[in-house]
Amino acid sequence: MTRTPAVNCSIMLKDRPVEQRLAAVARAGFTAVEFWWPFETATPSEAEVDAFACAIERSGLTLTGLNLFAGDMGGGDRGIVSWPGREAEFRASTEVALALGKRLGTRRFNALYGNRLDGVEPEKQDELAVANLLACARRVSEIGGILLIEPVSGAERYPLRTAADALSVLDRVSAAGQDNRALLLDLYHLAVNGDDIAGVIQQHSAVVGHVQIADAPGRGVPGSGELPLVKWVAALRAAGYDGPVALEYTHSGADPFENLDFAAWKELA
Repeated sequence: MTRTPAVNCSIMLKDRPVEQRLAAVARAGFTAVEFWWPFETATPSEAEVDAFACAIERSGLTLTGLNLFAGDMGGGDRGIVSWPGREAEFRASTEVALALGKRLGTRRFNALYGNRLDGVEPEKQDELAVANLLACARRVSEIGGILLIEPVSGAERYPLRTAADALSVLDRVSAAGQDNRALLLDLYHLAVNGDDIAGVIQQHSAVVGHVQIADAPGRGVPGSGELPLVKWVAALRAAGYDGPVALEYTHSGADPFENLDFAAWKELA
């Protein structure tokens, strides 16, 4: 079966309205997109949610992944899952994501863990995170959804930096009774953080639920840096991973796809 990568429309094409992003993705020959949380707050209005869903539906594209509310990303936040006092916001964004999943067929939901906070014991943050993640996993399980946990780079106080860090959280959620959880394997983040990606693929491909790619250094288009992205994705496919692969790179020109070797990716992705 011929595949095409998904396009992350929150990092790519972010300089234009959602409908224009989707139109550009479709014109380029892609069939799927993903978004970070696409609203300003954890509690968008019904009209805002409907407008986003309608844009996806009109585009003819599949929304293959969606982040839950992650706080002020531009200000340095990286999720609120482990933040005391933000439980209601996380629950509210879970309900919005669930409604969008029901309507659009989206089944992968990424919950960024949250930075460490001054004055709060890490153990307390971790306990809260597991409770929030467990509740979220239960809710999205109602539509066959999968809760994703992602290690990231570039955020000094974010505690999940390696696959092992994220896997320990997944294990705690599973031990509490929910198995609809998986690793979001962002090859760029793990490479920048110095993880053994070949080893992760070999040992943990069965728990990978979503893959994102960008090259390093620079977080650019695949082929612009030094990472063996084609080799890694091929190894994942050979190990049995059959989920989405999403482009999540930065670019400076008007056309983010002008330097993408589309032919190299459409069979693997």
